[in-house]
Amino acid sequence: MYDCHSYGELIVTLDQLCVFVEVAERGHVTRAAEALHMSQSAASAAIATLETSYQVKLFDRVGRGIQLTEAGRIFLHEARAVLDRASMARSALQDLAGAPSGPIALAASQTIATYWLPRRLAAFHKANPRLRLNVVIRNTREVENAVVEGEVSIGLVEGPTQHSALVRTRLDHDQMVLVVAGGGAPLPMNRSGRIDLGALNWVIREPGSGTRRGLEDLAAREGLTLDDLNIFLELPGNEAVREAVEAGAGATIISRHVVASAIAAGTLAEIPIELPQREYALVRHRDRHATPAQKALVAHLSGEAAAQ
Repeated sequence: MYDCHSYGELIVTLDQLCVFVEVAERGHVTRAAEALHMSQSAASAAIATLETSYQVKLFDRVGRGIQLTEAGRIFLHEARAVLDRASMARSALQDLAGAPSGPIALAASQTIATYWLPRRLAAFHKANPRLRLNVVIRNTREVENAVVEGEVSIGLVEGPTQHSALVRTRLDHDQMVLVVAGGGAPLPMNRSGRIDLGALNWVIREPGSGTRRGLEDLAAREGLTLDDLNIFLELPGNEAVREAVEAGAGATIISRHVVASAIAAGTLAEIPIELPQREYALVRHRDRHATPAQKALVAHLSGEAAAQ
């Protein structure tokens, strides 16, 4: 039971918690202040008040940045939980008011964010001009973590998710393709008449990427792991991978959305190989209250998927 009389004069405000979490995530007071649209001195004062009031050191100053102390790391988990509960309370009031309003924090993996999501968000904004969408682009694993940690309310991913707290809704599918630079020599084959994956140079995405998972699954089908392959380049974005392959750096497995124009232009060649479709999915935390605005966006994206 929450007791409003048990804390005396030592009160922690939501504003102080917001400042603390923002500083912790950015590792820099000035950048956190800019993100919160407040002065650097006000942000510093909020942190100082927390530390002084409770006689605990939350940050170590390292050069121009700051790092969480052990106490700060423990408190960060609790601060996020309190802010999440406050957000749920606000959402409940919005539900009572019956009017969708406020921002929607959304994270999407790269292929979805670049090729699938923009026109759907444009249609949603046209129907809901008073809502504000805050979209961040991450890889699939980072999107999953952002939803679990409460950084965003909705995630859009291209690969499987692992956390049991997430609820998945299928939205669409994507076709992966194997491509190499156009005009190159035929690919080496193994004794079974299949492409010799171990004889190719590969250009791949970073760990946690749904696109990388496509090659991992293909390798597993052949009884291999990425350690058995010649990984020539590891790059953090689809366009960088495409450019490297066009330049002759090696082969890759990637979404057809990313390479369709390059295949049509002849700068990339698609190699016939059976690859499964991958699922585009919307993920939410099963225990977090959804605001009317969030429900409206989920309904919009799910409705478009059902109509396809």
